Amino acid sequence: MTENTLNDLPLLIEPDELEPLLGTPGLLILDLCDEEQYRRAHVPGAVHMEFSRLVRQDPPAMGLLPTEQALEALFSEVGLTPDTHIVAYDNTGGGRAGRLLWTLDVVGHPAYSMLNGGLPAWAEEGHPLERTVNRPRPGHYTVRMAPLPDSRADMAYVQHRLGAEDVCILDARSAAEYRGEDIRAARGGHIPGAVNLDWMQLRDPEAHGRLRPAGELMEMLERIGATPDKEIITHCQTHHRSSLTWVALRALGYQRVRGYDGSWSEWGNDAGVPVER
Repeated sequence: MTENTLNDLPLLIEPDELEPLLGTPGLLILDLCDEEQYRRAHVPGAVHMEFSRLVRQDPPAMGLLPTEQALEALFSEVGLTPDTHIVAYDNTGGGRAGRLLWTLDVVGHPAYSMLNGGLPAWAEEGHPLERTVNRPRPGHYTVRMAPLPDSRADMAYVQHRLGAEDVCILDARSAAEYRGEDIRAARGGHIPGAVNLDWMQLRDPEAHGRLRPAGELMEMLERIGATPDKEIITHCQTHHRSSLTWVALRALGYQRVRGYDGSWSEWGNDAGVPVER
């Protein structure tokens, strides 16, 4: 296999597609499982990344984008270069891997994929595993972000877009959180006008947790008005669950998709912004 092979990798890569690429120069597989799981078994050649380093906590907002300096340090430690193609996975439903892919998009890194179904699909379908702790060769990766990249929304942006006909705010939390019955902030409820699609509904338990087929996903999204002609702003409590939603939308070909990293931990705790129940 050659580095040129990596240019054609899809956003969602299947285990059968990834296995022949193991060891390809320019491919970096990042494991976002807990470290204990990584040491028990992981995809051969994978490097462990601590998920907590992909979020910045500024209470009450608990899932903010880290600083440029923090991301530079993290990406440099794992050996990321501007030409590296990342394949990310986890064993917790895809939210961690999705958060990494969203972060890479925010910083302008162009080459990334998510292992569909993560470690469960890989392992349960008979692909090889290893226990070796892989130590990357550190480098220096420069992060220079735009004030508000096209794939990110902050509170001010969400407020500005409230009520716009061409926007859909997609709440990836549970229905109980959306309705204000399960309260995880100072206030319960949802952002005015937001529609709800629990992130768990995106996954197919009969297919080792892969994303459901494109036709099923499109039907779900169109039913709630989250159509491709609109800008979609997705959020949850800390933009963990909604990061998988972001990946799913991008994989379906949606062109305008933003992740609101402040999410409900910021919005629900700010008395200055409106809430619906």
